[in-house]
Amino acid sequence: MSITIGFLLFPDMTNLDFAGPFEVFSQVPGAKVHLVAKSIDAVTADKGLRLLPDTTFADCPQLDVLCVPGGPHVDFLFSDTETLSFLKKQGDGAKYVTSVCTGSLILGAAGLLEGYKATSHWTSVDMLSHFGVVATKGRVVKDRNRITGGGVTAGIDFAISVAAELVGEQVAKMIQLGLEYNPAPPFVGGHPDVAEPEIVAAVGTIMRERLDRRRAAVGNFAA
Repeated sequence: MSITIGFLLFPDMTNLDFAGPFEVFSQVPGAKVHLVAKSIDAVTADKGLRLLPDTTFADCPQLDVLCVPGGPHVDFLFSDTETLSFLKKQGDGAKYVTSVCTGSLILGAAGLLEGYKATSHWTSVDMLSHFGVVATKGRVVKDRNRITGGGVTAGIDFAISVAAELVGEQVAKMIQLGLEYNPAPPFVGGHPDVAEPEIVAAVGTIMRERLDRRRAAVGNFAA
């Protein structure tokens, strides 16, 4: 069975939103993974890592799985008609429309999550409602053929869940074992529900500028 999977690449995306799922999807039997961007020029992620697309919007085949990662400047894509049109076209024909982290906001801007449950990074889940999405907290949220992952590291959980949908639970479990995905974080505190209040406040302060900008962009888009 042939499965065509495509990741949207864009400037300032978060590398781990893409890299974790890519590692999983590349091990799905029969899968061909495409890295899709406006051009085949290198795309620089938010921490400086350069990624090489292998196909353009114009040349991308119809994907079985469309996957959109997030990043600190996803709001810049809300007015990017070329990207949104590509996602809408691919999403209408894909078997699964998926995202990691704030990639769900991009899908929302493309109109691909309206009426669906979806999640995002914990700082941005509530913003999904501006796009007609049923904003839902969760590490992985599935609603029909829409599968969305929470923030950054949730991308691995997300991808294993998608793999199970594509090729069955046994193969997904084998991929998980091969990757030794057995998380045991050194600290309890990877989500505001369990982190110390002062840590949540400190992270909120660091991210305030981008969140204020993102919230304003979401509000303008919805208006």
